[in-house]
Amino acid sequence: MDADALCRAVDRLHPEQRDFLAELVRIPSDNPPGDCAGPAERAASLLRRLGFAVELHPVPDPIVRANGMVSVTNLVIRHRIGPGPVIALNAHGDVVPPGDGWTVDPYGAVIRDGVMYGRGVAVSKSDVATYAFALKALIETGAAHAGTVELHFTYDEEAGGLLGPGFLLKEGIVKPDYAICAGFSYGVVIAHNGCLHLEVSVKGRSAHAAEPDNGADALAAATVMLTSLYALRDELRSVRSRVPGITHPTLVVGLIKGGINTNVVPDLVTLRLDRRIIPEESPDEVEQALVRHIEQVGRSLPGIEVTVRPILRAAPLRSNAKQATLTTALQTHARAVLGEDIPAHGVPLYTDARHYAEAGIPTVLYGAGPRTLLEANGHRADEKLVLEDLRKATRIVALTLADLLSGKG
Repeated sequence: MDADALCRAVDRLHPEQRDFLAELVRIPSDNPPGDCAGPAERAASLLRRLGFAVELHPVPDPIVRANGMVSVTNLVIRHRIGPGPVIALNAHGDVVPPGDGWTVDPYGAVIRDGVMYGRGVAVSKSDVATYAFALKALIETGAAHAGTVELHFTYDEEAGGLLGPGFLLKEGIVKPDYAICAGFSYGVVIAHNGCLHLEVSVKGRSAHAAEPDNGADALAAATVMLTSLYALRDELRSVRSRVPGITHPTLVVGLIKGGINTNVVPDLVTLRLDRRIIPEESPDEVEQALVRHIEQVGRSLPGIEVTVRPILRAAPLRSNAKQATLTTALQTHARAVLGEDIPAHGVPLYTDARHYAEAGIPTVLYGAGPRTLLEANGHRADEKLVLEDLRKATRIVALTLADLLSGKG
């Protein structure tokens, strides 16, 4: 492999890569509502302009609706060099809605002082650009001699990933030997938390506010439930993870809905909660224990009926020895490009990477971005990406692919 030639190709393509990323950011792909077939088709058109043959894999409407989205189409690009391993690179094109507080147009792809701003520019449209241009540089230089590179660009990560990588893997559309998923430039993620989302319905009986004793106040009951959940959250701080970058399980009540009118005793309150699962925990055991806790509290509330509905369960990504091939290659080339050693660590969020890992595929996260999600303003106003990080990460990914597809093994 001529590493210098490959890096020069990445550098030469960087202005085109920057413009490509800007075009992606200008395509609204908010999830929710999750009407992502159109954005995927527009992204496919941009990728075809780069010379790629793009497969479109729409997910059937009934499955999409059952998962709370409107439309999903996933994109797959395959570049076969010869016999050898299949390495998948996965990034998602759906994004959370912009929200308030922006100082620039969230879909404007504004560039200031070498930094691009826009919803999805860091999470993770940046890595659609990272991976596409790493492969383009690889093709133009002929730096790889064996195997296949696949690009999996999916459109449901913000809803859990079952319709993206989950669908592609389950349907046998893709069967990679290794997977690198969207991440940041200054660390290789080898583990992450899982997540459990539950909806808790606290049902009482309405009454006129002038005679509240004739009802069963669902909101009063919900405050008891909330107090017990927050006490449980405090207890979870004592459960410690051994994975660097991950501390302890967390529990957050993120949504509360209820009530009829100001002068009516509330008859129904619903809570949506998020319980993060550290890699050492069993998702089955976590769900069973939390449901038992909620049901036990519910039985203590006179005149109140409490029910629990699962919304989402995502398994943790756990580190294992099979990741070493990817981790070592990425760290080696990061040292050369960045001039520093980057750690292998865990993160407390959950990602699409888990779907590849659950299928038995060695998987890590690596891509373009700063050291932390907070620094990138991920899922916040003024989300941003330092374009130099994009260039450097693309170099590192291209060099890693060339290494793994050298044909020496």
